Amino acid sequence: MTDSIALLKEIEQEMRELRHQIHANPELGYQEVETSELVAQRLLEWGYEVHRGIAETGIIATLKKGTSPRVIGIRADMDALPILEKTGLPYASRIPGKMHACGHDGHTVMLLAAAYALAHGHPFDGTLRLIFQPAEEGLAGARRMIQEGVLQQFPCDAVFAAHNMPGYPVGKLGFRAGPFMASADQVSVTIHGKGGHGAMPHLSIDPVVVCASIIMALQTIVSRNVSPQEMSVITVGSINAGKASNVIPDSAHMLISVRSLNNAVRDRLEQQICKLIHAQAEAFGATADVQYSADYPLLINDQEMTSFASQVATDWLGEDEVMNDIVPFNGSEDFAYFLQKCPGCYLIIGNGDGEKSCMAHDPRYDFNDDILIRGAGFWVKLTEAFLPINA
Repeated sequence: MTDSIALLKEIEQEMRELRHQIHANPELGYQEVETSELVAQRLLEWGYEVHRGIAETGIIATLKKGTSPRVIGIRADMDALPILEKTGLPYASRIPGKMHACGHDGHTVMLLAAAYALAHGHPFDGTLRLIFQPAEEGLAGARRMIQEGVLQQFPCDAVFAAHNMPGYPVGKLGFRAGPFMASADQVSVTIHGKGGHGAMPHLSIDPVVVCASIIMALQTIVSRNVSPQEMSVITVGSINAGKASNVIPDSAHMLISVRSLNNAVRDRLEQQICKLIHAQAEAFGATADVQYSADYPLLINDQEMTSFASQVATDWLGEDEVMNDIVPFNGSEDFAYFLQKCPGCYLIIGNGDGEKSCMAHDPRYDFNDDILIRGAGFWVKLTEAFLPINA
């Protein structure tokens, strides 16, 4: 019987090189053709049953050992971002304008390394499902997989996922039960005024002024409609109107991002934002078209599965390497769609907190290879604990 963790040490250099290969050849959401093929070929070589083409480029790989009916699912995202890389690394992106700036190359290889170790190492009793997901970055690949019936065709008793996290000590694992990643909504607003000459504003209804009033008024929604103990963020990220300095345009357009860690607050924000926009527009004699899109849901970790995963990490690494009840994140994550259908846990693994640590989505960011085996090792330990022999 071969120890699975020992196997990971044997393949560490190979996995680093594989990560560099994927990093150098980034593919955007639903375009992960080469990455998906690379993943599938490795898994087939190691004895997994592989299903391709799920949500276009997604993969489900299954490995069954023993007779237990229990099933664990582990997910890794594969897509890159439309960013011009500026790391200067020898394995930097070969495709201008595309970059693995969020570490999904590392997530993919962590799960591949675990897949190898679990196929060749210590036995377990049950079924392991590996979910290699496309299009996490803004395209909700997880939602599409769910809509295509992935959890009906490949049911799981629990699902897990991890994300590297810059700003946290290298290799430390972080957990939190309950709300962990914010919901994300987008509001598209078009203000219809009355265009005219800039020298005669009294004959016009200026949509730019209306937008300015809305932007300022939006700042009071969080401070006066949401408890100070509840996190919520409203950000106006885009405003477009007109092309000339002396022309008042007919219309103006805004894009607004809304985030929250509480579903009741989320609903309240939608009501207040829509009400405010229409009221402000009416006050100026303008009208407003408001398209409120509920994008990613609130990510809520299951209490039991989070406690289980944290205990596995503590038993393996010791208390000093595990961070419990860490502060929730204002960012959003489409793994929330899986957690709406199946209990599970989304955790973080520290990518480093030194001077050279770059936040994700930065053109100078790089996944820390030193956490590859730590992350893969956790997936191995979690699987062996969830699917124990002679349970």
